[in-house]
Formats: sequence, structure tokens, C-alpha cells
Amino acid sequence: MAYDSSLDQQVFVKEFAGEKGKLSVSVYSYNNGPKKIQISRSVQDEGGNFSFAKLGRLTKEEVQGILPLLQEAVKEL
Repeated sequence: MAYDSSLDQQVFVKEFAGEKGKLSVSVYSYNNGPKKIQISRSVQDEGGNFSFAKLGRLTKEEVQGILPLLQEAVKEL
């Protein structure tokens, strides 16, 4: 079964803006299945445009920034 974006329902999303870009904390449910948390990173280029980047490791500032967002997201699960 291939992924179908029309079956992916976004329940929650909030962002934390840091020095080098932003982190998004989201809750999704695929095909009315169990809700799951997704964390993604977007970086900003010289032109001000954001693009997806590998999440990788988090700085202390980033963890402190998304921790309250994760706590909110857990309430949506």
C-alpha cells in the first residue's frame, strides 16, 4: 500500500524559531490510525526561503524551545 497524502490528517502543529531556522512539532493521524508526533527542521537560506533539513542533533536552546510544544502535543495523542 503506497502512501496517500489525502489520508494524512494533521491534528496539531506549532513551531519554534531558533537562530538557524525553525523546528516544527506536529501530531498526525494516518487513515484514522493512532496519532503520532513528528518533529521536523526547516533552515533559512540567504534569500529568506525555508527548506526542509535533516533533524539531526538538537542544541540545548532547541530542546528547551520545543519541550513545551512536545508537552502540548502529547495532550493531543
